[in-house]
Amino acid sequence: MNELKFAALILAAGRSSRMGAFKPLLRIDERAIMETVIDMFRITGVSDILVVLGYQADILIPLLEDLDVSWVLNNDFDHGMFSSVQTGAKSLDSSRKAFFLMPADMPLVRPGTIEKLASSWLSHAADVLHPCFNGKRGHPPLISTSLIPPIAEFDGSGGMRAFLSSPGITNLDLECEDPGVLTDLDTQKDFQKIISCIKT
Repeated sequence: MNELKFAALILAAGRSSRMGAFKPLLRIDERAIMETVIDMFRITGVSDILVVLGYQADILIPLLEDLDVSWVLNNDFDHGMFSSVQTGAKSLDSSRKAFFLMPADMPLVRPGTIEKLASSWLSHAADVLHPCFNGKRGHPPLISTSLIPPIAEFDGSGGMRAFLSSPGITNLDLECEDPGVLTDLDTQKDFQKIISCIKT
């Protein structure tokens, strides 16, 4: 994969209120989840990585600096996830062809899924490629940087799902043999399931 074509935007600004602990710094196999997600992109050749921070940004910044990863602060993170998408998208390198949009709490996505999305992008004309498992859309979608201006202008109603359903935006579903595209961390129960998946 040509790393010059793609970037990764990782969203890590939320309060993790349902988890009861700060999700990006939860540890699996002695590594923070944030580090696992970053490494997943780097393994596949995506080196242009930007993390959107908000809640407890001061705790995450030292880790990101140790990992040599760029970050941007969303002061309006309490307005919802779309505010973080807008903050991050406006800070991306517009010379990239597209960017992966990834919540920071999805450590089980396989590098092969990223590679499949990237290689498929080159042969499809869609604005957005969605990884799917058993027909259900997951993360991270690969989004054309041509959508950055309309993302910045969107009023946020309905979030990213509503934006991607806007007239004129073409979406393509790509089936992947990767249940990790649907596996996020909202609660302690989710966290324990992920730990069990990794150990088995």
